[in-house]
Amino acid sequence: MRIRVSHTTRYDYSPPAKSAIQLLRLTPRGHEGQHVRHWRIDVDAPCRLKAGEDALGNITHAFTLEGPIQSFSVTVDGEVETQDSAGVVRGTVERFPPGLFLRTTTLTEPDDAILALAGEVREAMRRDPIVGLHDLSGMIHARMAFDTEATTTATKAGAALALGHGVCQDFAHIFIGAARVLGVPARYVSGYLLRHDGLVVQEAGHAWAEAHVGGLGWVGFDPAHGLSPTDAYVRLAAALDYHGAAPILGSRYGGGQESLDVSVRVEHARRQIQS
Repeated sequence: MRIRVSHTTRYDYSPPAKSAIQLLRLTPRGHEGQHVRHWRIDVDAPCRLKAGEDALGNITHAFTLEGPIQSFSVTVDGEVETQDSAGVVRGTVERFPPGLFLRTTTLTEPDDAILALAGEVREAMRRDPIVGLHDLSGMIHARMAFDTEATTTATKAGAALALGHGVCQDFAHIFIGAARVLGVPARYVSGYLLRHDGLVVQEAGHAWAEAHVGGLGWVGFDPAHGLSPTDAYVRLAAALDYHGAAPILGSRYGGGQESLDVSVRVEHARRQIQS
């Protein structure tokens, strides 16, 4: 499948900011089942994009803007060819052994509710880890309602589970926290999803989790949809939690109120060509 992605983030400051620094994890890497045909990042302000990699092997770009800054936009546009691998992820850059991803973080730290959730699938995990992890993903999908107003990027997994509402980030953090309780290395993945309902314009990108299973390696689980990633998924970055894989992280000096507008289009590449 060929997937076309266009993702624009616009910042406005009133009064203007004096300077801004941005770190982008907006460029996918190729691996088995994902071939990047072309990909471009544009910033509509005078700056120099500095390409690099973070400690986990994610592709990064950084830039600094000098003010006064009233507004600027970051746009990515690209095309990726994908193949369905039944959720199994191979050929990725792996800088550390899977055991690193047993490390807990503030966003994934298990509370009593997550410990209880993990306990519900412990027996299934003993019999068959894949079945147990699918059970875990399905339970989270059934118990959580998708709600863009209920949480923020700082919401912890336990708090989101207690609310019973959240976004894909929260679903992934709950899965990761419970998997680590069960002794399964798990990590957070950011990316994009070509929706089966035909919705092209989206409010944000997507996020899911990967768990390391003996004999298979890394396997993706998307508890927001209750399934494993297919060829409809474009994988951007992976880390211990959202903070390490966030598509855009930034800070600014000076300025007053900041407004943020995000527009994401994910569609079949052939649709773009025919239009």
